[in-house]
Amino acid sequence: MGWGYGGRSRRRYGRGYGGDYGWRPYVSVAERRRKAILQMEKLRKKGMDVSPVRIEGRQIARTFWGKAWCEHLEKFSDYENRLPRGRTYVRNGSVCHLDIKKGEVQAKVMGSHLYEVAVKIKTLPRERWKNVKKSCGGKVASLLDLLRGRLSERVMGVVTDRNRGLFPTPKEISLHCSCPDWAKMCKHVAGVLYGVGARLDEKPELLFLMRGVKHEELVGSAQAAGAIAKGTKGGKHKKLANGNLAEVFGIELDVAARGRLRTKQRKGRTMSLLGKSRRLTAKSVSIQRRRAKA
Repeated sequence: MGWGYGGRSRRRYGRGYGGDYGWRPYVSVAERRRKAILQMEKLRKKGMDVSPVRIEGRQIARTFWGKAWCEHLEKFSDYENRLPRGRTYVRNGSVCHLDIKKGEVQAKVMGSHLYEVAVKIKTLPRERWKNVKKSCGGKVASLLDLLRGRLSERVMGVVTDRNRGLFPTPKEISLHCSCPDWAKMCKHVAGVLYGVGARLDEKPELLFLMRGVKHEELVGSAQAAGAIAKGTKGGKHKKLANGNLAEVFGIELDVAARGRLRTKQRKGRTMSLLGKSRRLTAKSVSIQRRRAKA
């Protein structure tokens, strides 16, 4: 299978390999699962950090990010007829390994043989990310809320927008599989794409890594910008008030701690003044003694 939708060749095999028609023989789910387990053990023995996709039950994705990924891909006519072929593969444990990196997903899928799958995904265009941050600014309370998908409907609408959100369109995705299937999207690739959705259930931050952006930038960006603007208004060197500092850095200044700090500062000034007074007294006594001797 070539990159994108081109470069795939239909490969047949002679008589005796898979019957009179020359296709690969059918491999049962149980046999495929057994072979997948054996292959993963071999890879581990070779020192590879194997990360298989495991699905509990029939539901592939359960969280906001996992579901949003799967639903997004299913919206496109390029994929809607092909993706269902991968559901069985990901459910029965055939996706032996899946690794999400910046701009790429690498996977190993057990079919008749162990196949190598690579999905190239373009990083999010800078202007598009800028618009997402602008639209979400100040509406995401915390990183925890972001990663758990506890977002307002407006923010959800922004990040899941079909053409302007965080998820890639088919034009931003290139597919490759080492299998001989001639289809535009083989079942191994489809299984990997569903596997990405399952992996986002566990680690939603991987979506941002894959698109080459930092999820932290979505949290509190508007409040920070507003606080800085207020702090600098009226002069370059105007200091930010405590309230504005809390807004910028996302912290609450401890009132008791501030009180202790002020007490400590007062004690320091008192000790400094006491030391100065003692030095002046000693100096005065010394002068008086010299005068008495003279």
